[in-house]
Amino acid sequence: MTDWLQEEVVLAARPRGFHLVTREIEEGVPGIGEFTIGMAHLFIRHTSASLTLNENASPDVRGDFERHFNEMVPEGQRYYRHTQEGSDDMPAHLKASLLGSDLAIPIRAGRLALGTWQGIYLGEHRDSGGPRRVMVTIWGERNVDRADQS
Repeated sequence: MTDWLQEEVVLAARPRGFHLVTREIEEGVPGIGEFTIGMAHLFIRHTSASLTLNENASPDVRGDFERHFNEMVPEGQRYYRHTQEGSDDMPAHLKASLLGSDLAIPIRAGRLALGTWQGIYLGEHRDSGGPRRVMVTIWGERNVDRADQS
């Protein structure tokens, strides 16, 4: 039988850049440990931040991501019309659309089944984006013994 779980995780405010948030997501959804198999869908509820999976070991990768996206989607383009919220706003919307607002990650034995070198990144594309909200929806089969204990 398929069970469902949904939690909203509020990520701490971070400066502009790419940040590993895997642990913060996992800790924000303790019920994930009840699932033997399933899927976790993560959806960021913002238009100027994104979620992506990538290298979880080297901080150089996160810095390279930020530098690349700043070159690819620069601020201050003369053709931008949506500028009333600051010079970082329109580029933030474009970066968020390029990277995406959601991830689907398998669950195995009560954990996100990420690869050895994979981590969940928050792409914070604003200079001061504030706390970010991620809706996590899990569906799958629960371990009956653990579910009965909660």
